[in-house]
Amino acid sequence: MPNYWVVGAMWGGSDDQKDAFVRRGYWELGWADADQPAQAARRDQIAPGDRIAIKKMLGQGATDIEIRALGVVREVDEAKRVYVDWLVPSLQRQVPIKGCMQSIHGPFAPDDPWTREVFQL
Repeated sequence: MPNYWVVGAMWGGSDDQKDAFVRRGYWELGWADADQPAQAARRDQIAPGDRIAIKKMLGQGATDIEIRALGVVREVDEAKRVYVDWLVPSLQRQVPIKGCMQSIHGPFAPDDPWTREVFQL
């Protein structure tokens, strides 16, 4: 059974990588592993067949995030780049934030109502 991941695409708070990720067919963590070991450890759990969603924060104090793209992980290479088949490359779906304020969150269970809200096609 696949795991479900919610990831960010903003590097340094203002450098939006979403379009490049979708165009090039991948996602990668915008932090050095040594700077964010917990985030790197979470990324290292992503596997082929997992589902992935790019999210965007909606500002200080917001209770929702915006889901911007949905895909299926195809491969994770030795450099830890996550290759993705972006099934829905452009989306503007608001969902409750559910604590997803860092670069990567998950794994989420497929039968959770929030997961279904994020990943429904």
